[in-house]
Amino acid sequence: MTANKRLLVLPGDGIGPEVMREVRRVIDWMDRRRHVSFALEEGLVGGAALEATGSPCPDETVERALATDAVLFGSVGGPKWDSLPFEKRPELGILRLRKELGLFANLRPAVVLDPLVDASSLKPDVVRGLDLMIVRETTGGIYFGEPRGVETMPNGKRRGIDTEVYTEDEIARVARVAFDLARKRSNRLTSVEKANVMQSGRLWRAVVSEVGKNEFPDVELSHMYADNCAMQLANRPKQFDVILAGNLFGDVLSDLAAALTGSLGMLPSATLGAPDSSGRRNALYEPIHGSAPDIAGKGIANPCAQMLSLAMLLRWSFGMEEDAKMIETAVEKVLAGGLRTADIMGPGTARVGTSVMGDAVLRELDKLAA
Repeated sequence: MTANKRLLVLPGDGIGPEVMREVRRVIDWMDRRRHVSFALEEGLVGGAALEATGSPCPDETVERALATDAVLFGSVGGPKWDSLPFEKRPELGILRLRKELGLFANLRPAVVLDPLVDASSLKPDVVRGLDLMIVRETTGGIYFGEPRGVETMPNGKRRGIDTEVYTEDEIARVARVAFDLARKRSNRLTSVEKANVMQSGRLWRAVVSEVGKNEFPDVELSHMYADNCAMQLANRPKQFDVILAGNLFGDVLSDLAAALTGSLGMLPSATLGAPDSSGRRNALYEPIHGSAPDIAGKGIANPCAQMLSLAMLLRWSFGMEEDAKMIETAVEKVLAGGLRTADIMGPGTARVGTSVMGDAVLRELDKLAA
């Protein structure tokens, strides 16, 4: 069948190519068993791009990303590039993609699957059934504000500068994504900032309140300071459903929420742009576990987060809810059967590597499609 769904695959560095390889097997399976064909391209980003082109995100990668329907991203970075100047860091690859594609809303689910309740560092009764979503703004705030840099003062001492900047429009557009998502879930949204000590936080709280009152009056909105939110996530995480935060606080809180689930190797994410007149939006999907250079090349990385990122891609970019759910169900069934990669091992489970975990997911997909 003619491929009408265009995907750009960016494996990147570290364990990225290994886990992406298993996802490519799932995509091939969908072509065979679900009659869903994708036009796939593969590109360079991060350290791999640096070594090949001298840039962590070359213009060609950006151009191809703009021309595709969705980007499936692996991971970037590693110690071999730690000594490079800031402007050459592999991590700048993902930042440029977010900026160039206008990917302003990062969706990070934190879900505790029943088979992994004991993998969390928190008590089972605290995390069992946890299902929350963090919406993080990703093209503004302190990661992009100006001025920034390191300067030498008249006394010869150095000073580092980063600037937290948000405009009303930047806040409102990501707030609408969070409100809309909350409306599809439990109609509850918690907006997070530091309005008590930051002027940008005061504006954030005011704009989110206005958007809620004027456009989403049916959604219950509450506000919380970021430090209190961190404490509450560690104490009573199930009180939350959708959390909205700016770039810095969203980065920190989403990693904390991920830790509650027991493993970064299990969690996907989506970063979305604004819809155009046809409803299409630029989108990038990636696991949150990073490049994990300490285990790269050993065949022991957990591919589940990359697979679940594919599920998010199918749901958000193509509206393929049934296929997305099938992948999620297959992953959960494998875990329920006791197979584990090293990061999610538990009593009575069997340790397997990356490719064997991929084999197991494909077997479950076969059963579900029978």
